[in-house]
Amino acid sequence: MSKTLKELVRDAEAHVSKVSATEAQAALRNGDVILDVREPAELEKEGRIENALHVPRGVLETKACDEAETKDTKLCRSRDKRVHVLCASGVRATLAANTLRTMGYDATAIDGGLKAWKEAGLDITFS
Repeated sequence: MSKTLKELVRDAEAHVSKVSATEAQAALRNGDVILDVREPAELEKEGRIENALHVPRGVLETKACDEAETKDTKLCRSRDKRVHVLCASGVRATLAANTLRTMGYDATAIDGGLKAWKEAGLDITFS
């Protein structure tokens, strides 16, 4: 049976906790990780969160798997921490957090994504 994007997101939301942007920022200061799954062009155009890891959603599984030759060492080392996933609005973050959860990570989605981050007046950088 095929599913629509809306159904996939609804299924992921049943398994993934959401945190606010301010909760994620506070958690970052306490040792948690923020993982930005937006595309590189989005980072350049919209800015990025300082000290966040960046792995585009399209290659997440290959970067989060310890056995993959293409693994992202920083992400793999985050397996024992909580990973708060960010995208532009929250949809990709929810799907990505569910994937990470399935792979053994403690992952949440940042509710509202970068849009909510900016609305909360939290810092972003364009470096």
